[in-house]
Amino acid sequence: MKITAIKTYPVRIPLKPERRMISALGKHDVSNYLVLRIETDAGIEGAGEATVLCRWSGETVWGAQAIVDRVFTPLLIGQDPCDIETINQILDRTSQGNWFAKSALEMACWDIKGKAAAQPVYELLGGAVRSRSIKCRFSMGAYSLERAQRRTQELVAAGFTTIKVKVGTNPDEDVARVKMVRETMGPDLELTIDANSGWDAATAIAAMKRMSDYNVALFEQPTPRGDFAALAEVRRAIEPEIMADDICFDLADAKECIRNEACDVINVYPGKNGGISKTAAIVSYAAEHGIPCSIGSNLELDIASAAMCHAVVGCPNMNIEQYPGDILGPEYHEISIVKNPLKIEGPVITIPDSPGLGIEVDWGLVEAHAVD
Repeated sequence: MKITAIKTYPVRIPLKPERRMISALGKHDVSNYLVLRIETDAGIEGAGEATVLCRWSGETVWGAQAIVDRVFTPLLIGQDPCDIETINQILDRTSQGNWFAKSALEMACWDIKGKAAAQPVYELLGGAVRSRSIKCRFSMGAYSLERAQRRTQELVAAGFTTIKVKVGTNPDEDVARVKMVRETMGPDLELTIDANSGWDAATAIAAMKRMSDYNVALFEQPTPRGDFAALAEVRRAIEPEIMADDICFDLADAKECIRNEACDVINVYPGKNGGISKTAAIVSYAAEHGIPCSIGSNLELDIASAAMCHAVVGCPNMNIEQYPGDILGPEYHEISIVKNPLKIEGPVITIPDSPGLGIEVDWGLVEAHAVD
């Protein structure tokens, strides 16, 4: 089988007003993402999604489209999409970074490989090690106290047992928000926080001490990207466990986290890591060193969310039972661009056992929401 064409579609999908995100990275009201289709001479197509946010990875929908169209596509035409190792080698020797663009291409190849084998992607990763129904936490933005209280009440009523609160902005406001969420959700449900690299070590430690009475179970990415020593400093100084996320894009980053004893758990997902294969490699390496992994999110649409689910179902060390992840991106958006949206009921997302990624893109709807 050979790749014959790669077609790209920049799309603009608004978030539901009640789900719009506020964090240390700023506001996220509309998703400008890249959706792509890989065509083959066997008539099998694969879909991919680059969930790009400029302040997160430095990628934009326009840059992702340009590098896919002008750099990667000429090299991938004629390649076997089922030879994913070679596909990744081509992408990596051609470009540094560009994780989400690479991931979109790689997940589309996994989609094709699964369809060709008549198997879901998680079977190709070694088989299902957990249920296809995955229980998630809810990621709450850095909202006002009134909005945080109202959202917490709604989330508890919807069955969420873990709520993540965005912090990393103004410490006084963040502490007050965490206090409000804890008081509203009660003492028995799990509360985690995420600073998205918004604080230095001293600020993170001081803020966490002020939140010591709120039973925070996990502190995600308190310190800036690239500063492994700062993350380790916070880990030594506070009681809650530390999750590495923004600081860990590839296997080299994961090795530095572990070498510096900087975290208790590593957050991974295919977009950030450059593909499903690279996520699996990080998860496997972390397992060898006794570090559990969980799944993060960039507020994906159904395509990338399906890729995330397959990684969770197929990777044993994706310890979402103890550390619930974030795979609810489709529920944040006003529309779905697939004909069979992933089933989301409260905190639980379920992927089908269909071949490939298990989703069928509505290309007419994609074209309707494409932007110049």
